[in-house]
Amino acid sequence: MNLVVHDFWAANQSTAAAMLAFLGRHNTRAETIEFRRGALPPYPTLLHNLHRHRLTAEAWHPWMLRILDIPEAIRLRGWPADLNATVPIEIENENGGTGDRYILRITAGSAEISPTHVQGKVTLTRRQLAVWYADGYRTATSARMAGVHAASEKALATLVRSTADLEPWLPDHF
Repeated sequence: MNLVVHDFWAANQSTAAAMLAFLGRHNTRAETIEFRRGALPPYPTLLHNLHRHRLTAEAWHPWMLRILDIPEAIRLRGWPADLNATVPIEIENENGGTGDRYILRITAGSAEISPTHVQGKVTLTRRQLAVWYADGYRTATSARMAGVHAASEKALATLVRSTADLEPWLPDHF
């Protein structure tokens, strides 16, 4: 028997630990328990005391993501508590022409984005914005290989770092 967990919800971390302990008991009937990416909230509960189990990680995005309200999406996403950064970005319009300019400010675990007239140091399409938001770029090099344009390597590295260690929790499947 194999078990695939697409969605995992718990009221708090101790409840999550108890649920994981139940799933990982020595007498479980499931030979394999697989957690899909995005199924777990962003805190390190799963990988403790799993010395008897073989762990594998696979990249899988079960959702189609299109950000309609950019300021609200930025506000609601989790951000690194130790990062304080300001990055001017430009998001191309649907036809590939000159896009909207924004200033992204990340401070102590929260972020906001607001319109500006300052030229962007990083230029993203709507699709690239969704990939960045969903933690799809692990390095500045991978972002550049995907077509993200940057006038500043530091700005691009900061943008990638802002999402690299804290995945958004996107439990909805479409």
